[in-house]
Amino acid sequence: MATHSVVQDRQVAGFHEDLLRAENEVLSLTRRCQDHPEDLQSRVRLVYRMFHRASLTGRMCDLEQTEGAILETIDRFGPKEDLCLLKANLDFRLHRLAEVRRDLQMAPLLSGRFEARVLLADLAFQEGRYEQSRRDFEELIGENPTWDVIARLAHWKGKFGEIDEADRLYEQAEDDLTAKQMLSYAWLELQRGMLDFNRGRYDEAWGHYRRAEASYPGHWQTTEHCAELFAAECDYAQAEALLKQIIERTSKPEIQQALGELYLFTDRPDAAQPWLDRALTAYMDSVGRGGVHYLHHLADFFADARPHPEEAVQWAEQDERMRPNFSTQAALAWALYRNGRIEEAQSYFGLLLDSGVRDAVIYSSAAEVFETAGDTVSGSLFADLALQINPKHKRFRIHH
Repeated sequence: MATHSVVQDRQVAGFHEDLLRAENEVLSLTRRCQDHPEDLQSRVRLVYRMFHRASLTGRMCDLEQTEGAILETIDRFGPKEDLCLLKANLDFRLHRLAEVRRDLQMAPLLSGRFEARVLLADLAFQEGRYEQSRRDFEELIGENPTWDVIARLAHWKGKFGEIDEADRLYEQAEDDLTAKQMLSYAWLELQRGMLDFNRGRYDEAWGHYRRAEASYPGHWQTTEHCAELFAAECDYAQAEALLKQIIERTSKPEIQQALGELYLFTDRPDAAQPWLDRALTAYMDSVGRGGVHYLHHLADFFADARPHPEEAVQWAEQDERMRPNFSTQAALAWALYRNGRIEEAQSYFGLLLDSGVRDAVIYSSAAEVFETAGDTVSGSLFADLALQINPKHKRFRIHH
């Protein structure tokens, strides 16, 4: 796959320049706030730059540091709208959906702001109120067709099988960007690439990933998607190298798990265990501090990477209670199946399939569950649907 020169060391300036700029701005603003402790404007700029830095790195420690700074600022200056909105965005990123509502309610007028209404539409989707979220996104676009809300509707369309419409909307969102928004453009290209990847259209996915890398060089998210695609094409050495590159740069436990699972997938269990150990330690450290962001990773981890079905059910149930959507329900259904609770697994798969989601991996999992339960008609139906969506769905995938 040498023709896929998507990630090259000479092309790392975009991401690293942005990160260096963010680090310098955080440092400068921190000093200013220390010298002028009552300067609210500088304090708000500081926490927003910290959030931007955390969004770039994807590191949990950066998100937690940002949260601490936000809480300290709210405690000192009161629940200003911009601070509450940022706290709500951070809590949404960390899957703390109940906290998002509380954040928005801290400032009485905040819930009427466009940005807050966007978050509430996101909440509706995460809580399984799919039609409500679609109507909200469409209403928001009618008022103000910003690229990020258009992208949210594209995501909705993609999950429910309207692939061509999803791609058209992502392209429309790209058209609304300015020349300075290369990170956003690259992210949109990754979403379009994932639409193709999830249909087994690997050449088309490579085209989007190449454009993402060219527009915003060096971002670990692009590298992650390229690693997944290399592995799906059975170029495991390239995938391994890229995953190690991301781990070196970010230490993200979900990438450590992905590397461990790649080794398991390629029959190298001894190589897998140290990486799985590191991932599990990080997950449990986060849970021990009250975090919920890694619950879905723990459910996946104990269902397949290191099977312990009872624990998989425990983590999946916690996640589904907070985010009752097709993604968490699929994880819970699979954990129940792995735990031998076949009828309960069938019930959850029936619930999530009633949502209208169209996903080859979900259909394939449902097929296995119904076949095991003796319902060969439903099993064959779901297996056929999975193949129609993506004939390559059983190849290696990363749990994003």
